[in-house]
Amino acid sequence: MSAVADLTRDAVIVGGGHNGLVCAAYLAAAGLKVTVLERRGVVGGAAVTEEFHPGFKNSVAAYTVSLLNPKIIRDLDLPHHGLRIVERRLANFLPLDDSTYLKVGAGVTEAEVAKFSARDAARLDAYAERLDVIADVLRDMVLETPPNVTAGSWLQALPELLSSARLGKRLARLDLPMRRELLDLFTKSAGDYLDAWFESAPIKAAYGFDGIVGNYASPYASGSAYVLLHHVFGEVNGKKGVWGHAIGGMGAITQAMARAAATRGVEIRVASPVREILVESGRAVGVVTESGEAIRARSVVSNLNPKLLYGSLIDASVLPPDFRERISRWRCGSGTFRMNVALAELPDFKALPGRAAAEHHTAGIIMAPSLAYMDQAYLDARAGGWSKRPIVEMLIPSTLDDSLAPAGQHVASLFCQHVAPVLPNDASWDTHREEVADLMIDLVNSHAPNFKASVLGRQIMSPLDLERTFGLTGGDIFHGALSLDQLFSARPMLGHADYRGPLKGLYMCGSGTHPGGGVTGAPGHNAAREIIADFRSGRFKAAHARPE
Repeated sequence: MSAVADLTRDAVIVGGGHNGLVCAAYLAAAGLKVTVLERRGVVGGAAVTEEFHPGFKNSVAAYTVSLLNPKIIRDLDLPHHGLRIVERRLANFLPLDDSTYLKVGAGVTEAEVAKFSARDAARLDAYAERLDVIADVLRDMVLETPPNVTAGSWLQALPELLSSARLGKRLARLDLPMRRELLDLFTKSAGDYLDAWFESAPIKAAYGFDGIVGNYASPYASGSAYVLLHHVFGEVNGKKGVWGHAIGGMGAITQAMARAAATRGVEIRVASPVREILVESGRAVGVVTESGEAIRARSVVSNLNPKLLYGSLIDASVLPPDFRERISRWRCGSGTFRMNVALAELPDFKALPGRAAAEHHTAGIIMAPSLAYMDQAYLDARAGGWSKRPIVEMLIPSTLDDSLAPAGQHVASLFCQHVAPVLPNDASWDTHREEVADLMIDLVNSHAPNFKASVLGRQIMSPLDLERTFGLTGGDIFHGALSLDQLFSARPMLGHADYRGPLKGLYMCGSGTHPGGGVTGAPGHNAAREIIADFRSGRFKAAHARPE
C-alpha cells in the first residue's frame, strides 16, 4: 500500500509514554483510528511500576504524582480504570543534622519554621498567597496552545503573547505588584527569589529544592525560579499544591490511561520500536519499525524528546536547514541519578528517631540543608562529574501502599542530584555508576545509620541508563531544559509551539512541548486538540470516512 489515499489509520503515535496514551485516547474519542507503538515491552514510558528485586516493586523512574491534570483525569475517567491517588501524611521532611529537622505540611509548617525564624514563620502565608496567584495563571496556561510566534525570541514577542485573548484576560486581572512577581518568577533564580522572602536556611532549602528538581543548575541560576513554580501548580484530589502517591505506583496511572485508550478503540503495540519516520513529498506518511514493517497513516505523532525525533528518526535532508541546526542545540540533561532500594526496615533518623512508620516516613525526605549546599553540589558535578555531597530526595511509598513490598519491609525511591549527564574526560557512567550509588547510600546513612545495613537490593539508573532504558536523552526527565529559551512559544522552537512539526502531517505530543516535563498529560491533551482541529478543517480525510 503506497498511496496516502489507501491509508486505514488516521494517526500513528511513536512512544507509549503517558502523553502518547493521553493523546491517543482523545484522538480516538473524536472518532479517529489510532495506533500507538511502544519500544519497550510495557507502555508508560518513564511512568511505570516494575519489580526491581524479588518481591519488591516500585515506580522505577517517575516516582510521585501531583502535576497530572484534573481535567485529563476526568475526561479519561481514570478512576473508573483503576487509578487511586492518596496524599502524603506530610509534604516534606528535612533532616538537617544529628538533632534538628524541619517538617513542611498542612498545619505544621509555621510552628516548624518558627524554630529557626519567627520572622520567616510570619511571612509564610504571604509567600503562599503570592505563589498561589501566579500558580493559578500557570494552571490556566497549561492546557492552552501557546501563540505560535515565528520571529525573534519569545521574550521579544511578549507583547503579542500578552495580547492573546485568553492569556491576556488572565494577566489583565493581575495588579501591578503581582505582574512584577510574575516577571520575577520567570526570570530570577530560585535562590534570589527565596532570599528576598526568608532569612533562615531550612525553609529556603525546602522550597528551593523544587527549583533544582530535574534542573542541572545551581539554585542561583537565572530561570530556576520558574522551575520552582513549575512544581507547585499541581494538585491531588482537588487540593492545590499537594503531592501524592498512585496506589500501585506510577504504572497505575499509565495502565489506567492505556485501558481508557483501548476502550475507545486505540490499538497499542508494545515491543515495537520505530526505526524511521516515513516522509514523502515533504509529508510524514507513516513509520518503519525496527523489524522492517511499514505502518502508514495520515498523521504521525511523536511522544519522543525532540532531539531524538529529529536527530535519529528523520532523514536530515528533508528538514529545513535552520530547523535542523537549531534542534541540534536543544539542551537536554537534568543531572539526575535515580535509585530504587529494597529495605528490610524503615530508616531510623538521628534527628527524629524511630523505626515504626511515622508521618515523616511518608514525606518527601530532602537531604540538602541549604541553598549553599545545593549550589556546591552543582559546582562539584560540573568540575568532577558528580557532587561530593549530593542532593537526595527519598520517598518510601510502601508507607502508603502495602502492595509494593512484603509485609514489614519497604521500598524507597532515591532521586539524586547533581550528576553530570555526560562525564568529563571521556569517562563512562558504566564504570562509575556503582561508585556513585554507594555515595548516595552513604549520604542517607549519615542521617539514618541503620539505612545501609537494611538495603536488601538496589536498582541503579545513571543518566546513561535513563537514556538507554526510557529514551531520556542525556537522562533528561523533562525532554529538554525548562529554561527561558525553551519555554512556552519557544518549546521546542519558535514557529512550532503549536504541536505541529516542520513537515506536513507531523506532530509532537511529548514533554518537549508546552508546558514541559512532569507527569501532567497536558502536552498529549493539547496536541490531540490541534490534530483533531486539522482533521475537522479538512486538512486530512479521516480513515473511517474513506470510501470503501
